[in-house]
Amino acid sequence: MELRTIESRGHAGQLAHRRGSQRGVTLFGLMFWAILIGVVSLIGLKVLPTLNEYFTIKRAVEKIATSGASTVPEIRTAFDRQTDVEYSIVSITSKDLMITKVNDKVVISFAYNKEIELVAPVYLLLKYEGRSR
Repeated sequence: MELRTIESRGHAGQLAHRRGSQRGVTLFGLMFWAILIGVVSLIGLKVLPTLNEYFTIKRAVEKIATSGASTVPEIRTAFDRQTDVEYSIVSITSKDLMITKVNDKVVISFAYNKEIELVAPVYLLLKYEGRSR
């Protein structure tokens, strides 16, 4: 019987020693990571629609540049038609397009700023620019 008591005490001592060496996430650490993930998610959710709009504008400009439109009014009219179809293009109009010719090829470029309100007095400024190939 004594032998069993000594063994059980030894086992309890090992468990106490293991408990002391265990490591985990503290409440402060958990709150820090939750806040960090929340802020990154907030920024991501606010930025993704502007990225979608940028890629939509870029696709529209590429389509117009390869369509064969050669004069400035034709290109602007084609872009206006694209904005009627693509409801997500709201940051620029056809007047904001810079249309040039390089080696007898029409090059359409654009640039615009997008301001996103994160929290009341804090804004994020994104600058987008692109051009047709």
